[in-house]
Amino acid sequence: MATFLPIHLLGLLLPLLALATLTPAAEPGKLAAALQPFVDKHELAGAVMLVADKDKVLAVEAVGYADIENKKPLKTDSTFWIASMSKPMTAVAVMMLVDEGKIQLDDPVDKYLPEFKDQWMIAEQDNEHILLKKPKQAPTIRQLLSHTSGLPFKSAIETPTLDRVSLRDAVRTHAMTPLQWEPGTKYQYSNAGINTAACVIEVVTGQPFEKFFDERLLHPLGMKDTTFWPSDEQVARLAEAYKPNSTKDGLERTTIAQLTYPLTLTSRQPMPGGGLFSTAADCAKFCQMLLNGGTFAGKRYLSENALKELTTKQTGDLKDNYGLGFSVGPTYGHGGALATNMSVDPKRGLITVWLVQHAGFPGEGGKARGVFQKAANEAYGR
Repeated sequence: MATFLPIHLLGLLLPLLALATLTPAAEPGKLAAALQPFVDKHELAGAVMLVADKDKVLAVEAVGYADIENKKPLKTDSTFWIASMSKPMTAVAVMMLVDEGKIQLDDPVDKYLPEFKDQWMIAEQDNEHILLKKPKQAPTIRQLLSHTSGLPFKSAIETPTLDRVSLRDAVRTHAMTPLQWEPGTKYQYSNAGINTAACVIEVVTGQPFEKFFDERLLHPLGMKDTTFWPSDEQVARLAEAYKPNSTKDGLERTTIAQLTYPLTLTSRQPMPGGGLFSTAADCAKFCQMLLNGGTFAGKRYLSENALKELTTKQTGDLKDNYGLGFSVGPTYGHGGALATNMSVDPKRGLITVWLVQHAGFPGEGGKARGVFQKAANEAYGR
C-alpha cells in the first residue's frame, strides 16, 4: 500500500532535495587520490601526507593501510618512527644553547667532553693492519652537526640495535673509536656526530638530553606525540613497517631493525640521531616554527641567525649539501630510514610532510613521494 507524505512536510523537503541535487558529493582528497594507484598495485602500504604554510595546515590526508594484513587503514593521526628526521630537531636543541652563549659552534668537542682529547685517527688501513695517528684537533660542534667530524656512523658497541646503551656511554665509545679522517676534510653521514652534540647539551645544562629536549622544544611546541618512548596508545596507532617481498611484486611486513622491541620499553635509551616517533601534525608544528623564522604561536625558539646557520650549507666545497642537522638546497629538511621526509620551501612558503614506513619499495613505489610532492605543489604551491 503506497504511503504519501502530508503536503506540508513535502513542502519542507523539496528545497532540501533540490539542494542535495545541486551540491556535488565531496571529492576524495587530491593527495590521497594521486597516491591511491601505488596502494592498488601493492607498491605502497600507505602514507600520511600533510601540506602547510607558516600559519595553518592546508591539507592532511591518509591513504592505504597501517596494517595490510588486518586491513587497518592509516589515519591522519597515525604514528611513525621518523628515524633521522630526529637530527634537525636535535640540532635545533643545540642551537638554542648557542643562542644563549652556552655553546659555541666552533668550540672543539673536547672542551665539553674531555675524553675526546685522547682520540686517535686512522692514518693507514688495509685488511691486516691499521696505523693510527693523532688528529690535528678534536672535531668541533659545527663538524659534529654537519657530518664532517670524521666520526663513523656508529661505534662497535651500538649493535644489534642503536638504543641499547645510554647516550653518555655511547658517546664515550665514539671517543674511543678512531676518527676516519681529519675533521672538516670529508663528509660522512654519522649518527655518532649528532649523538655527541646532544651529549654536549647534557654537560652544559646538567639535565638528561631527553628532559631538556621535551621541556624546551617538544612540549612548548605542542608536539604531544613526539617521543623516544611511544606509549601503548601511541603504539596502537603505529604504522607497521613493510619491505618488498621475495618476488619483488608486493609487500611483506618487517620490523624496525635499529630499535629494541617492545617499543614501549622504558629501558630503551634515547637516540638523538634517529630515535623519535611522531605524527604529521607534530612534524608540521616543528616546520612552521622554522618557516616563521624561529617563532611559533608568539614564542621565539631560535634567533634568525641560528636558523640561518642550521639551513645554510656547512660542508664547504664538498659535494654534499648539508647544513647543521638539515639537508639543504632550495628547500631544507630531512628524511628518515623508513622513507619518511619533511621539507620546508621558504621561497614558496610551503611545508610538506611525508610519513610512510618502508624499507624499500617494489615496482615504482619509490616514485610515490615525488608524486605527492608534485600534487602538493600543484594544489597548494604559491
